[in-house]
Amino acid sequence: MRVFTACLATETNTFSPIPTAMADFARGHLVRGGVPDDAPLFAAPLVVFRRMARARGFTVIEGLSTFAEPAGPTTRATYEALRDELLADLQRALPVDMVLLSLHGAMVADGYDDCDGDLLARVRAIAGPRAAIGAELDPHCHLSPAMVAHATALICFKHYPHVDFVERAAELFTLVADAAAGLTRPRMAVYDCRMIGGYHTTAEPMRSYVAALSAREREPGVLSLSLVHSFPWGDVPDAGTKVLAITDDDPALAARLAAELGQALWPLRGQTFRAPLGLHAGLDRALACPKGPVVIGDVSDNTGGGAPGDATFILAELLRRNITGAALACFYDPVAVQLASAAGVGATLELRVGGKLGPMSGDPVDLRATVRRICPAMTQRWGDSCNPIGDVVLIEASGLELVLSSARAQVFTPEVFRDLGVAPEQRRLLVVKSSQHYRACFAPIAAEVLDVAAPGAIRPDFAALPLRRIQRPKWPFDADPFAPASDAS
Repeated sequence: MRVFTACLATETNTFSPIPTAMADFARGHLVRGGVPDDAPLFAAPLVVFRRMARARGFTVIEGLSTFAEPAGPTTRATYEALRDELLADLQRALPVDMVLLSLHGAMVADGYDDCDGDLLARVRAIAGPRAAIGAELDPHCHLSPAMVAHATALICFKHYPHVDFVERAAELFTLVADAAAGLTRPRMAVYDCRMIGGYHTTAEPMRSYVAALSAREREPGVLSLSLVHSFPWGDVPDAGTKVLAITDDDPALAARLAAELGQALWPLRGQTFRAPLGLHAGLDRALACPKGPVVIGDVSDNTGGGAPGDATFILAELLRRNITGAALACFYDPVAVQLASAAGVGATLELRVGGKLGPMSGDPVDLRATVRRICPAMTQRWGDSCNPIGDVVLIEASGLELVLSSARAQVFTPEVFRDLGVAPEQRRLLVVKSSQHYRACFAPIAAEVLDVAAPGAIRPDFAALPLRRIQRPKWPFDADPFAPASDAS
């Protein structure tokens, strides 16, 4: 067997003011000729594909591997250049029996609402009708007809936080390898749940829903089941919650399973997302906790959802209330990082922090800050992946510790603090720019974990999102999206 692997991924927030360009892919992850064994998140599946293929004696040809931190739409020139490079790699690898891709599934570019569907169509045209083509997707993808039509199998991570991307990669490899060998004939079916929402799989009712989903995969003839959450801040026609079922040569069973599982989700609407607290209510509750650390997720400024990462609303309120003993990470502010690095450890300087990327970032905050630590090219590990943060400095001002970074990066683990000499267990408050993903690693050390929705680019009120291009009807915009058109409201 000849196996081609590649990665091209980003998650697009169509409301974000930050265009995604070639430099963003270069900063995030851009590797040619084979990823390292400690590859970061979206490249990590390629390590799994390589290991499993070689264990079977297959020939592996590794193509382009790249992804960018979520932001606004990718420029047309960037997407086309990366896409065409990946396709040229595939062309050189021919003939191939298997193509295994790590994608996100919610990449939008200028002129392309569905980059992933476009890429899969072109991969199919080159690889040919007999090649088995599989892609691992983030559940926050926009599952499109083009993606399903041109792939042999698609599998989403099951969990949010995404702690199972390695397991899903192994599952995809086996599924596609069996198909390539003629042992199975995957048949995919999709059920449109006609919903937009958030699905936290660490809490009920989604924990039980995912467990039931996994249990159904053990039934005869069932190869894989995925819940597609979709990305609410991507305003494209294919956005929306769906269920994807894959069976062995039984399209009727796939359709029946997808519909059954999708319909089981409908009664759970409104219960699957933990509504965050407002800025003032969140801080009031955090300060009322008798012990620390209380971990606050600054969910509205999560770069992992395309937000700028330099919002100052929580910082400004901490200063206004004269709160001390808090550590905050990570503020995207390459200018402040450069100035603090030039001043050196131990230096005190006047520093303007954050609030640089538009109204959704708030106002810049002027601080008299002392530089406590400088860390060039810092990374954070999350599961089996190693993720870059860029050059980082730790500053202290007004009883607060701030982590400033030269790259936009979501906070996953307390190591972001520990690696800079901050003991997170000893702080009163920890404020991290992240949504949901931070919980997996911070919950074990936290007295309490709170999602707080300060103003920002990722508005967690789905009904209020200014979505104009999604296919309607959809809940929560329409009370009953399954009612006849004349009855929907």
